[in-house]
Amino acid sequence: MNTFLENQNWRYATKKFDATKKITTEDFATLKEAIRLSSSSYGLQPYKIIIIENPEIRAQIKPAAWGQSQIVDASHVIVFANELNYGESGIDGYFKNVSQTREVPVESMKGYMDFMKATITALSDSERNIWSAKQTYLALGNLMNAAAELRIDVTPMEGFVPEQVNEILGLNELGLNATLIATLGYRHEEDATQYFKKVRKSNEELFITL
Repeated sequence: MNTFLENQNWRYATKKFDATKKITTEDFATLKEAIRLSSSSYGLQPYKIIIIENPEIRAQIKPAAWGQSQIVDASHVIVFANELNYGESGIDGYFKNVSQTREVPVESMKGYMDFMKATITALSDSERNIWSAKQTYLALGNLMNAAAELRIDVTPMEGFVPEQVNEILGLNELGLNATLIATLGYRHEEDATQYFKKVRKSNEELFITL
């Protein structure tokens, strides 16, 4: 745990990446697995993870991300996109996966499946989209924690225009909406932010015990 806290103190939102340093295939596979294993509401994972390798696409995204250089300089760029109007078909797919993974018939889970469908489909489209968007933040948290353990820098971004990113990546046609961008790589020695003391609330300010 001490190592975990040490790595959390080490990490920060990197402002300038060293474009010459790349994450190894092995380490990136570990980060992908951390995302895949992330918790989510009901375990449904109502989102897709888009990995942007094409430098031309990154260059297109940069203006939509307020010109932030991390988009083009980072080793890897990931876009988290929530599924819009998530409903019965997504839930059916989840229970099919459960059935195959645990080797149990879908029919044995019908009560829970019906409950889940009734709960989620009762939400308005807007409420469901807010719900699915929130799940991407859980996946981002897992990514950031795993990256810190590997001493890989991550900059989480909400600073972009979703409509423009959706258009560039063709997400509208896929029923997806970009909620978060994460740029990954290694901090540049010229990034002065890495030398700043971390500023957080004190225990007394942050925690309430009842």
